[in-house]
Amino acid sequence: MNFIFISPQFPHTYWNFCDRLRRNGVNVLGIGDSPYEGLEDHLKNALTEYYRVNSLEDYDEVLRAVGFFTFKYGKIDWVESNNEYWLVQDARLRTDFNISTGTKLDEIECFKSKSAMKPYYAKAGVPTARCSRITTLEAAREFLERVGYPVIVKPDIGVGANDTYKLEDDEALEAFFAELPREPYVIEEFVEGDICSYDVITDSNYRPLFESMTVWPPSIMDIVNEKIDLAYYTAAEIPEALKKLGRATVKAFGVKSRFVHLEFFRLTKDRSGLGRIGDFVGLEVNMRPAGGYTPDMMNFAHSTDVYQIWADMVTEDKRILPDSDRHHYCVYASRRSCYEYVHSHEEILVRYGERIKMCERMPELMHAAMGEQMYTAYAEDEDAAAEFIRFVHEKIQ
Repeated sequence: MNFIFISPQFPHTYWNFCDRLRRNGVNVLGIGDSPYEGLEDHLKNALTEYYRVNSLEDYDEVLRAVGFFTFKYGKIDWVESNNEYWLVQDARLRTDFNISTGTKLDEIECFKSKSAMKPYYAKAGVPTARCSRITTLEAAREFLERVGYPVIVKPDIGVGANDTYKLEDDEALEAFFAELPREPYVIEEFVEGDICSYDVITDSNYRPLFESMTVWPPSIMDIVNEKIDLAYYTAAEIPEALKKLGRATVKAFGVKSRFVHLEFFRLTKDRSGLGRIGDFVGLEVNMRPAGGYTPDMMNFAHSTDVYQIWADMVTEDKRILPDSDRHHYCVYASRRSCYEYVHSHEEILVRYGERIKMCERMPELMHAAMGEQMYTAYAEDEDAAAEFIRFVHEKIQ
């Protein structure tokens, strides 16, 4: 099997995907824009060959790289980056080289466009916030007559919470339209709730091979825009209600043979037309693993190896690794250099000792959303996770 992995060096833990494929006997062919000499040894050892391009943004360069690998190794069976930024390019490559294991270019819109996702949620029977494409100020005001303030405006196609804003009144609405971006935007009713992700690896028949829930802060948008410290956790168990909605969403979107990250609101306030406190409401579908080091947090929380489960899905279309009976919480908390904290880095390491599973400086590209210095630790329950977050984030007043 010939598998092309696009940008295997970022995030740096993605070498694990390549390593598990290699263990399964796959020819792993990397295409990236980093010098080969700068790749980690783990990744070098996992790759059969690496083709460096000057820029992954240059489609012609990437096309030539895939053509070279096709000439040298024969038909390519998979092309994948597991990265939100490259999803459209991945789909385009599959289309141009007639690779059937993955989404083609004519199928990608419903996975990228927030407005195009809505009918698929409806098909799954999953409630979602009302949403409209932004065209004119008058149309936005008509939408507001139905839903009221506050509302969220965000790019129809975008990554994470970048360029996302909460509008509280007419003044903010008019200011937004005065500088209306050129790319398509949507306006959506504001929903009060925690963000709970349904993270799943599916086989070719949409069946879940692995399922997990991660609980995120209510507003990633505020974390990015206001430079708030980030904290979130992967739970030991996943509620049955979320499993049911997650599985229905997977089938409605036709998600097969992928590691995906589906986001839901868990309502913290009753909302007419959506549900009561504790109910789940669809937010958006991300056709790649959860961001940052969340896959590693799933491993720690569930005593498993999601990279191996994913690789077995690719080569065997089934789960081989047995489920563990040991499940914990795994909690992430990060810091920013613009703040002073009560507890030093050394104090954190001493206090939590072996419970610290990861501790490192985040790549600059992730600073806005993920913070600069991160700590990831085991926690026995939700209260212990909250205490870890409080200790890491406590600031000098």
